[in-house]
Amino acid sequence: MLKKIVINYFKSPKKVADALMISPAAVSQWGEIIPEKNAYRLQEFTNGKLKVDSSLYRKNNRDQINGKIIE
Repeated sequence: MLKKIVINYFKSPKKVADALMISPAAVSQWGEIIPEKNAYRLQEFTNGKLKVDSSLYRKNNRDQINGKIIE
């Protein structure tokens, strides 16, 4: 799940943090892809309106998104 999609859905990082019962600082530390555990929690919290894309959590895809060269 991409951070920008989550923040767009909730309208602010603070509201994301409130939904997950974590600190806004924790949300600000996320990379482009949010932690998998939180993605599943948000999928449940939103009754499936936000969906986990499990392919984002495979190593090769993470490397591509983060701009690493894959050999």
